[in-house]
Amino acid sequence: QVQLVESGGGSVQPGGSLKLSCVTSGFTLDDYVIGWFRQAPGKQREGVACFSVRDGDTYYEDRVVKGRFAVSRDNAENTVYLQMNSLEPEDTAVYYCAADRSVGYYCPFSDFEYPFWGQGTQVTVSS
Repeated sequence: QVQLVESGGGSVQPGGSLKLSCVTSGFTLDDYVIGWFRQAPGKQREGVACFSVRDGDTYYEDRVVKGRFAVSRDNAENTVYLQMNSLEPEDTAVYYCAADRSVGYYCPFSDFEYPFWGQGTQVTVSS
């Protein structure tokens, strides 16, 4: 059974940092891509990053990330991280990780392409 569990959210001041975790189980992580998404109040869910686990490449939504976020992986713990720096109030949202079977080098940013989702973790950036 595929499971993803996010954690690490919280409240920070503008300019602060958070590191989100996505603990995965029930599947072979190397066979999947992991997407990070977020949904702000009253807005549609949007893609933040896509991590192609097998080849280790990460693709970022530059409009959202602006060079501030980075994805990494802990092989031993089957965990994927999203390090977020220089946070802005506009980054306030529920952040999700999602999984999809990898197909070649394709790394989707559309949420409808991901069949497996975590429950989300709240990130609030406010002074």
